[in-house]
Amino acid sequence: MSAPTTQPAASADAQVERRERRPVSLCGHAVRSDLSMIEVSVTDLSYDGCGIRSSTPLAPGEAIRIGVLTRGVIDAEVRWFANGKGGVTFSPEAEEVEEQRQFERQAERVPIEAEASIRRLGKLSYRVRVFDASPQGCRVEFVERPHVGEQARIKFDGLQPLDARTCWIEGHCAGVEFDRPIHPAVFDLLVERTVARSRGA
Repeated sequence: MSAPTTQPAASADAQVERRERRPVSLCGHAVRSDLSMIEVSVTDLSYDGCGIRSSTPLAPGEAIRIGVLTRGVIDAEVRWFANGKGGVTFSPEAEEVEEQRQFERQAERVPIEAEASIRRLGKLSYRVRVFDASPQGCRVEFVERPHVGEQARIKFDGLQPLDARTCWIEGHCAGVEFDRPIHPAVFDLLVERTVARSRGA
């Protein structure tokens, strides 16, 4: 008679333990649906969500992607937000899906047609067309041919400027490698926005 009564109690204790949020202090960021990125601090963590702090207000029900350095990125939904603090819940299996996407993208370039501003050292910035982008780099159509190894700064609309260097040149096109790869979550949204604009055109 003792076994049937103790087993449910152990299961209930395990559920209570999983719901407990452990205090942490992690610096990260949240990517919103409009591609904007805001800084957040993760204050506590559980299996199904976390607490955050941010100087930028978030709306309950808003879908975001939370990223923490070296810990990947995960889809989430804002449950509540008030006075610079909030609580979010993680989407089921989102972490496993994102890890698979990051692995697949290491050698994959996405064919896109976008515009960006580029500034070479000692010269004014100008608009260029961008093709075949990946989080690590892209193919750019230059007005003036650069040199292999030349440093430049490229800026996609809505994103921070990216330092890059020229890796190869073919005609008026060149391959550039970003000094710091675009975050996978930001890259996904950049591609989605580019596709949406091309369809709208």
